[in-house]
Amino acid sequence: MTSLRHAIDSAAALLAEAGIDSARWDAEQLAAHLTGTDRGLLALLDNAPGQEFFEQYREVVAARSRRVPLQHLTGAVSFGPVELRVGPGVFIPRPETEALLEWAITQPLPQRAVIVDLCTGSGALAVALARHRPAARIIGVDDSEAALDYARRNTEGSHVELIGADIATPALLPELDRQVDLVVANPPYVPDNATVGAEVAQYDPQHAVFGGPDGMVVIAHVVRLAGRWLRPGGRLAVEHDDTTSALTVELISGTGLFENIVACNDLAGRPRFVTATKRETS
Repeated sequence: MTSLRHAIDSAAALLAEAGIDSARWDAEQLAAHLTGTDRGLLALLDNAPGQEFFEQYREVVAARSRRVPLQHLTGAVSFGPVELRVGPGVFIPRPETEALLEWAITQPLPQRAVIVDLCTGSGALAVALARHRPAARIIGVDDSEAALDYARRNTEGSHVELIGADIATPALLPELDRQVDLVVANPPYVPDNATVGAEVAQYDPQHAVFGGPDGMVVIAHVVRLAGRWLRPGGRLAVEHDDTTSALTVELISGTGLFENIVACNDLAGRPRFVTATKRETS
């Protein structure tokens, strides 16, 4: 096991030199992935890994040092109560979105609520909400076939429905008009000219990251659909860039369809999403 500890120490040093803040964590996660164990149990392995492990480990650590996302190398990411399959072609869910999830699961919805997850990507919010609300009808919508391939794998065996559609379509799914209890969305919202990290710039689908000059283009479509689909008293939660909280509040307020509009922070205290309730008279 001394060899394994040495390999992890060397990997952590290499990743730190490459500018990766979570170098030690990533080095241990990659070792755990290749040995088929949990990160916290590495020290308890009964048998020392063989030469094949060390060769594979050097390869994945080298890839991570080139800023290939950790989740692409392990093929998975944890999000709330679920583990999701991810990889090239789909946006990797971030911990920041778990604050929106926590808000959503505490809402007083009907037992058989109708919930729509717009820009579902890997299906993160839809799958996590299905775990908490087994009697609800949950629909995930995305226009990327690559993302939907991952979402289909992640929703296999669940009651989540997936729809391939562009949410900019004006008359999208009219059968949902005034039938939905909750709309959630983590849409593309980074302003086009914003500087992003190497992993995002090189590996996240740009279509799932950037949201127009001010980051608000797709958010506007989310708000429009929520205004049409939500029943009176239904709820909306939409994630946004940490620079556009006020713009998102203004956009939702400007429709005249919502009340109780609240700007919310993520777990790190940054402005991250806005919630609102459909007016009873709208």
